[in-house]
Parts: sequence; C-alpha cells; structure tokens
Amino acid sequence: MFAPKSILVPTDFSEHSDKAIKQAADIAEQNSSKIYLLHVVDWPQQCAVDYCIAEETIQAVVEKSKNEATKKMKEEVEKVLRTKKIDISFEVKSGVPHQEILKEQAEKKVDLIVIGSRGRTGIARILVGSVADRVLHDAKCPVLLVR
Repeated sequence: MFAPKSILVPTDFSEHSDKAIKQAADIAEQNSSKIYLLHVVDWPQQCAVDYCIAEETIQAVVEKSKNEATKKMKEEVEKVLRTKKIDISFEVKSGVPHQEILKEQAEKKVDLIVIGSRGRTGIARILVGSVADRVLHDAKCPVLLVR
C-alpha cells in the first residue's frame, strides 16, 4: 500500500483547498507524513494594450499579497494542529502557480500532492484550464485531486 512520507498541499485559501488540507492531514496522521503547505502569489499582468504599470508598483502589490498570505497560512497551520498531531510547515512564493508547485515537489522530493479542484466543466475548463489540471498532468509523483 502507498504510504507517502511527504505531502505537498497547494492552497489558494478557497473552500476546495480547505478540503484538500483536511484530506492531506488525515493521510499524514495515518502515515506519519510531513505536510508542506504552499501558497503561490501569481504575478499580476504588468501591461495591457498600451498601458503598463510600473515595476515598483507590481513588486509592492506582490509583497503585500505575500505578507497577507503568510498570515493566512499561519492560521491554516494552527487550525490543522488543533485537531491533528502532525508535522506541518508552510511557504509562500510568487510566480506562476503550477510551475512553482511542480518546482516545490521536485525540490522537497514530495511523495504525494493533494490539491483541491474547482470543478470546472465544459468550455470554461477547456479555455481557462486550471492549476490543478496542469499539476495533475505534469507532476512526477501521484496527485490526489480533491473535489
């Protein structure tokens, strides 16, 4: 039976991510696994048509977003630790979410990624795609997609 020793849980603080965290915590508790929570702050688009936002403004927005995400991550960890006795850590990065998730998986040699799904269907799924879809197709380890 598959017994992961390290689990990566990307979160966007949505209801879907909360379900993924709970699922990962249950798996971690059963297998004495370590959980790595990850939030990726997506870089805003700098230019649109003929207007560009200054690089300093973009960096300020990203830094503020990272600081807010760090506060939320601490709350998530505390919430999990109230009910589970597991090893859990977190990190906040900036970049393209699916790329950062896959980099984190490779760097930490994660055995399992547990990620929430937004449940897009039809044309929205085809046109927009999702972080979960990209991770699911490109990960070098098993991925548990939580609805």
